[in-house]
Amino acid sequence: MILNLIRTLVVFLLVVVALRLMGKRQIGKLQPYELVIIILIADLASIPMDDISIPLLSGVIPILTLVFIEVTISYFALKSERVRGLICSTPSILIKNGKIVEEELTRLRYNINDLLEQLRVKNVPNIADVEFAIMETSGEITVIPKSQKRPICPADLNIPTKYEGIPVTLIIDGYVFEQNLSKINLSKEWLKNELSKFGVQDMKQVLLASLDTEGNLFYQLKTQTV
Repeated sequence: MILNLIRTLVVFLLVVVALRLMGKRQIGKLQPYELVIIILIADLASIPMDDISIPLLSGVIPILTLVFIEVTISYFALKSERVRGLICSTPSILIKNGKIVEEELTRLRYNINDLLEQLRVKNVPNIADVEFAIMETSGEITVIPKSQKRPICPADLNIPTKYEGIPVTLIIDGYVFEQNLSKINLSKEWLKNELSKFGVQDMKQVLLASLDTEGNLFYQLKTQTV
């Protein structure tokens, strides 16, 4: 029993490290070769966990080999356009200049209903409003509306806007991110004083606190305590 637990823990940690080395893509955005490698890794990881008579290295070595193959392919795909096109394919234009490209739909075995469904997912219910629709190598559909159907932005009206950066996270679940405070030249004492102005005396009771680029502090207290 103890041996099974140890082997399972080792394989689990190995698979986690392997997936981390392969990057942070979502499952739906994996390239075909990446999905194949993940499936193979999952299958190989189950072998030494199911049968303790099989040496642990019989699962570890193939997993490490697959990770090496994935990293190598990714490196060459990053450096070479030809390798990238061979391994990852290229985007496909499904709608061009407002017209459906039937030949491309046929080549991809992608029917009209699937196309309309993806347009609705992108909040474009009327295909007449689409200038271009492109299927990316991940299978995601990118929709470019016609210029008359695009949302108005401040630049269209020549309206100047202020810079909006990303709010800096200061506290999550009572933990203070002092490195984030140092990046914006603030201290833990400053944060404590600011929270005290709102009647918050214990930072461990803060669920989330963040500071936007205009200096506005947002915070929310925990509703449940352990």
